[in-house]
Amino acid sequence: MLGLFGAGLLIWTFLEYAIHGWMGHRFATFVTPLHHVHHRDPRAVFALGAWLPALAPLFIGAATGARGWTIFYAGVLAGFAAYEVLHYRIHFRAPAFRSEARMRTRHLIHHYCAPAICFGVTTALWDRVFGTSESGADAAVMAARVAAIAPLEGPSNVAAPGVVIRRVMRQMIATIAIR
Repeated sequence: MLGLFGAGLLIWTFLEYAIHGWMGHRFATFVTPLHHVHHRDPRAVFALGAWLPALAPLFIGAATGARGWTIFYAGVLAGFAAYEVLHYRIHFRAPAFRSEARMRTRHLIHHYCAPAICFGVTTALWDRVFGTSESGADAAVMAARVAAIAPLEGPSNVAAPGVVIRRVMRQMIATIAIR
């Protein structure tokens, strides 16, 4: 059971990279305009509209007795939840420990210096695998540039989920209509 849950966590890190890097930046998908909202306004950090559909397979798996699948998928969802918390902390809180400071630096480099790199928020693993990690002298320069950026103050988009969900739905409909 621990192995299945751990595999789900690992798969989440890959999904995070794929959704953010490929679907949000590299290719024009339904994720692209939603993600651009976050780049324009980093207060929009929560993927609120994704939680209901993301939970459905967990309930279906549990209801049908698909124990292995349910444990695996619970690991994926735990990774998604950890991502949501860490992403919020990166933008709204000062780092509490060294690894969180590294995650924050990488993510702020992505936001403010080089949007074509550092797609992993919770881990740099897939950035290393796919060559989108910050490196060399530029990495130190970019890290120094974002070091003085203070955590955001005020509310995030979770403060008004109904408004955010309606805005996201309008953007999705507009994106689909364009295609």
